[in-house]
Amino acid sequence: MITFYNHLHAQHQGKVEMFRGALVPCFEVPARADHVLAELTHRQLGSVRQPHAFDDAALLAVHSQRYLNFLATAWDQWVALDAANAHKDILPSVWPTRTFRTDIEPDNFAAKVGLYSYDAGSPFTAGTWVAARAGANCALSAAQQVLSGDRAAFALSRPPGHHAGADFFGGYCFLNNAALAAQYLRDAGMAKVAVLDIDYHHGNGTQAIFYDRPDVFFASIHGDPRTEYPFYLGHADETGTGAGEGFNLNLPLPRGTGFHDWLRALDTALARILQFGAQALVVSLGMDTFVGDPISGFTLDSDDYLRVGKTLAALGLPTVLVFEGGYAVAEVGVNAVNVLEGFLHG
Repeated sequence: MITFYNHLHAQHQGKVEMFRGALVPCFEVPARADHVLAELTHRQLGSVRQPHAFDDAALLAVHSQRYLNFLATAWDQWVALDAANAHKDILPSVWPTRTFRTDIEPDNFAAKVGLYSYDAGSPFTAGTWVAARAGANCALSAAQQVLSGDRAAFALSRPPGHHAGADFFGGYCFLNNAALAAQYLRDAGMAKVAVLDIDYHHGNGTQAIFYDRPDVFFASIHGDPRTEYPFYLGHADETGTGAGEGFNLNLPLPRGTGFHDWLRALDTALARILQFGAQALVVSLGMDTFVGDPISGFTLDSDDYLRVGKTLAALGLPTVLVFEGGYAVAEVGVNAVNVLEGFLHG
């Protein structure tokens, strides 16, 4: 399995995030990807390559032009306000909630940041755009590799992507890598593509991007949004809208869920993906289902991820795996590579 690794990911390194009423050190850190790369190298599970370059047309297939313009210029706008801002991250502080307009982009920078975000836990840094843009290239390269005939490919990048919508960031995510990979597969001629999100947190951005479409089936196994981030999406009654009705499957599970019940949910999701007739699979590979994760609540063990990989491989579909969450930093490399090993050798 070829891994496309984002060599620029460490340029995104937030200083603090808002968590439970306090500014705390970021949970989403460069060491996450570093541990996965080290474990991949140790086990020699295929080659590691830099991604190919893709132009903005691939991004515009998922994200709005206005949003991409903001991401590309936000840091320069921030520093132009005050030279001292070069030493501070951008954190949103105001948002256009219900009854507010979003069609007009404000001139005020703080308002502009709020327009394109939904939480105060996703710091925007000097290197965020560079890192996110390179990460998109990793996901697109992995999709391209699968289209060339490979059974699977892995996009190893950060920041993650599944919380990012067509025109907003949040949940540490800025560009939706899984959605970009799925759309690339569609544009290349795959009539039906499935996205399976197994991160602890619901992939709200991915769901929103494909919610009214019948050609991309989205399935997510995640913590119950009544108690778990991102809270406002991911309920079981969200099944799609319009032409997309019936092509969205949410399987929320209570905090404390163990592997037996989690695996039953996975089997349900995979059965629906087969019923859909998917020709390719994109997996949002979040490792924060691990029992030791500091901001999550499932209880999977490291060995369980070997079974996860084996189960995914049994579906028999060309598969793009995209690295998402997982904040037990010391264990995230073993856990992620266990999925890959299970997929290849299970």
